[in-house]
Amino acid sequence: MKWKNRNVLVTGGASFIGSHLVDALVQLGAKVCVVDDLSSGELANIQSHINTGQVKFVQADLREAEVVERVVRGMSIVFHLAADHGGRGYVDLHQAACATNLLLDGLVFRACWKAKVEKVIYASSGCVYPNYLQTEPKQLLYLTEDMAGPPYDADNMYGWAKLMGEMTLQACHRHRGMKSACCRYFTVYGPRGVENHAVIAMIARAFLGQDPFVVWGTGEQIRNWTYVSDIVRGTILAAEMIEDGTAVNLGTMERIRVLDAAEEVLRYTGHKANIQTHPEMPTGPYNRVADNSLGRKLLGWTPDVRFIDGLHRTIDWYFSTKDQQQVQNILGHMLTERKGSEQALAARVSSP
Repeated sequence: MKWKNRNVLVTGGASFIGSHLVDALVQLGAKVCVVDDLSSGELANIQSHINTGQVKFVQADLREAEVVERVVRGMSIVFHLAADHGGRGYVDLHQAACATNLLLDGLVFRACWKAKVEKVIYASSGCVYPNYLQTEPKQLLYLTEDMAGPPYDADNMYGWAKLMGEMTLQACHRHRGMKSACCRYFTVYGPRGVENHAVIAMIARAFLGQDPFVVWGTGEQIRNWTYVSDIVRGTILAAEMIEDGTAVNLGTMERIRVLDAAEEVLRYTGHKANIQTHPEMPTGPYNRVADNSLGRKLLGWTPDVRFIDGLHRTIDWYFSTKDQQQVQNILGHMLTERKGSEQALAARVSSP
């Protein structure tokens, strides 16, 4: 696929992952439009591209049908990353909000079909995998794409919406010929990440010098945190190589215990503190790690960044760019919320 001068829409393109994707598409020469309601994204993430005219920005809410129809018009490729989402605290405690993703995705997919968009690339999630498979951290488990069901048991409303989004795109390909690809992201981290996700939250606690150093859950949870540049590269490869709605895992196969990650944050930052676990807090599955063999087969994709290296890069970024007072002011809120839904609702729509 040639990207130069191709009209590409990135929904949620001012967000953490979305803005890194925009960077990569601009570098490839695509003509990029970003639509984002800024409920979790930051305009500063893409401001330099807007200033140079390489990116057109539309602030709008994609849950409004007329907005979706306007922004997809004339687009060749749509990367759909926009969603009501957050970290573990958010998806556990705000399930009604996450349920609006069912509407959002349906409107975007319908508008893309009507506008004859060439292909839709959907940001799905490891949350589509059944909870009952992921309960034992000592089990050597790697989730393959076919394990998503049946029997279905997705992770909260957020996971169910992602699963339904995948199924919708696959049905649209079978019955309407609409091309698509689904990328299942696994616990993404890196620069521009926000404090409602575990890695950034741990870094923020060290940045503030918190003692005790709080870890949600028992700390025995197993994750495979995946660096954002690897996620972006896999997403673009999926756009180039998949067209039938196939879902592919984008995740490392490193099995990282949360307590080990916390200890490395403390070691690297030089912060001396007692780790205090809180099993009563939102925790999520205790054993979530991707098998990425299908990504290797279909895309030739393997992750480049080891967790230890990506963690150090992310800590360096955070410590060099953040203000302690500002982090102190927002951290408690961000652990269970998005940036600030009320601001997004107040500024929901502007004309494309």
